[in-house]
Amino acid sequence: MKIASLEELFEDQIKDLYSAEAQLVKALPKMAKAASSDELREAFASHLEETKEHVERLNKIGEALGIKLTGKKCKGMEGLVEEGKEGMNADGQEELLDLTLIAAAQRVEHYEISAYGSLRAAAEAMNNSEIVDLLQQTLDEESAADEKLTTIAQEIYPSIQGEGESSAEDEAEQEEGASRSNGKKSRSKAKR
Repeated sequence: MKIASLEELFEDQIKDLYSAEAQLVKALPKMAKAASSDELREAFASHLEETKEHVERLNKIGEALGIKLTGKKCKGMEGLVEEGKEGMNADGQEELLDLTLIAAAQRVEHYEISAYGSLRAAAEAMNNSEIVDLLQQTLDEESAADEKLTTIAQEIYPSIQGEGESSAEDEAEQEEGASRSNGKKSRSKAKR
């Protein structure tokens, strides 16, 4: 594939991003269904609605530039969605599975953030402020979605901290208690 101009590069990249967003419209409901946390489920459902708006914004950009956005498959997003399916099909503790879904979703968000940032920079170079604004809106929403996922993960981690393992502090307290208990037993035997 030869790309001869900034406009051709922009067209190629926006088609790729359009395919990525279309794949997400299909994947997000499945991720929401797989989530056990109500907050995570709601975050996926909310981002699905935003993603539909992202598709509409891309359509506006395509129309403004006379670009047909279909016909390209985003292989990067295809791989990220496949990784997400692994988390959806995994077995284990609900909180751990939710963290797996969050990790997969954040990989997607970071992919989109980089793609929208690059497109916005290209639109700036093409001196198209209307397109810059549309891309910036989506970039802001993708960043907010990523931050929301981080917040949810930070709420989940403490709930699984120490399950199956005790912290060093807990172990020290248990040893100290056992030591005191053994000392009392030894003294009571000596008194007899």
